[in-house]
Amino acid sequence: MTPHYSTFDILQRHKAQLRDSVPLTPGFQLASWTNHNDCVTHQSDHHTLSLYIADGYETYKKTTHGWHNGGGPDRFCLMPENSETVWDVRNSLSFVHLYFTQKHLLQLAEQIWDRSPRLLQLDEKTFLHDKQITSLYRHFLLSSDWHQPANHLMLSSAATLLLTHVVQHYSTVNWQLPGVRGGLAPAVLRHVLAYIEAHLSQPLSLEVLAAEAGLSDFHFARMFKHSTHLAPHQYVMQQRMAHAKMLLTDTRLPLGDIAMRCGFSSASHFSNRFKTQWGITPSQLRAGAK
Repeated sequence: MTPHYSTFDILQRHKAQLRDSVPLTPGFQLASWTNHNDCVTHQSDHHTLSLYIADGYETYKKTTHGWHNGGGPDRFCLMPENSETVWDVRNSLSFVHLYFTQKHLLQLAEQIWDRSPRLLQLDEKTFLHDKQITSLYRHFLLSSDWHQPANHLMLSSAATLLLTHVVQHYSTVNWQLPGVRGGLAPAVLRHVLAYIEAHLSQPLSLEVLAAEAGLSDFHFARMFKHSTHLAPHQYVMQQRMAHAKMLLTDTRLPLGDIAMRCGFSSASHFSNRFKTQWGITPSQLRAGAK
């Protein structure tokens, strides 16, 4: 069950406009916002990782030395739980939030580093630039339709990578990632691949696949890539596209039915993804196979 994040209520009581939002396992929440000429006091019982998408040059944060600005596209802000920040948005701003709780953070740290991180706290950061954070937001979280089931694995994987990066670089522990010793055991890999093949029509998540392997999300993702040379979301999309190609050439199923069988909730999104993969649309492939 996705927790309730109070930042939603705070922003909606002001002038901010919610453009889109989606819950991600295991409990993250993504939200895309715009705001204009607004003053917002932010205090919540959860963490928020924010990336400015467009504008934001005239966004100011109140400090003990007065108002400070430094915003703009690809600048990020990290607001730990229970920290109070006051913002003055003096022009337009488009931004994306990733919300998560301290419980999620501790669970992730225990899974990855196998330690009990009682002293793990996040640092408050404002108007910084980080290439890894920008890349994960831009190339994964902002490059796809959030509500397409076929994209949920990629979105949840990117969220996990973002939190891992935050723990490494913007926390009181700053642990280095453990090394990868090897891939999945052959029997485990066969089981996971068979599970993927049998559930291509479902909105697969990193959490679900990791549970099938009996591993944490993070360790599963790294070991799976070591075994297959593909990230889980890349492998799953590859299998969806291969299955779609087979259905298009070997059956007369309508395109909408094929889209659903391959995990897409709309034929248009399926067609766009298929063309990106194969260079032609599903209709063109079917016409050429006659």
